[in-house]
Amino acid sequence: MNYQTLQHTWADFSLQIQAFIKQLGLDNLALDCDHSALRVNNNQLAQLLAEEFSQHGQVISNNMINGRPILIIKLTDPLMLGDTQIECVELPFPSDKTYPIEGWEHVELVLPSTAQTCDELANELIAKVPQLAQVIAGKTDIKVKQSSPKGNNERLANPTIAFKAYGICVKVHPHNIQKIIKSEQAT
Repeated sequence: MNYQTLQHTWADFSLQIQAFIKQLGLDNLALDCDHSALRVNNNQLAQLLAEEFSQHGQVISNNMINGRPILIIKLTDPLMLGDTQIECVELPFPSDKTYPIEGWEHVELVLPSTAQTCDELANELIAKVPQLAQVIAGKTDIKVKQSSPKGNNERLANPTIAFKAYGICVKVHPHNIQKIIKSEQAT
């Protein structure tokens, strides 16, 4: 896998993600998609992709999160998810988990909010998309994971709710990744 391969696989991944967003009922909220994320299983591949993506953008964050480096690359030419531009790609270096498929894994949508916890964010999502109550309660085939990942210097709470099905994932959080990075860099 390399940058070129990922460019070719983006179209199919994008269509799957858009269908999943619609199934979740999130399409009517007109949420921004602040980044898409990759999954790789070895450090050499992660380093190769970091170098290749750096030729098509700029690394705006290289932070340790949950014990591993995670790069955020702001692309010169954004990816397109339907009519939505995605400016950034998240490239986590591998952890001890092995992914069955390497490549595009998820997108993250921004639901502007002051939520400080996953419960608050879930309540806001359910208020806007009532059908998500069943999903978040675990009463469907869609897996839900709530987390609050945090970088070393992060100052903004960014609770995240991940919806997983069909080998892909859509995450929702209150703050744009570029805003989070700026909060890390503030003195």
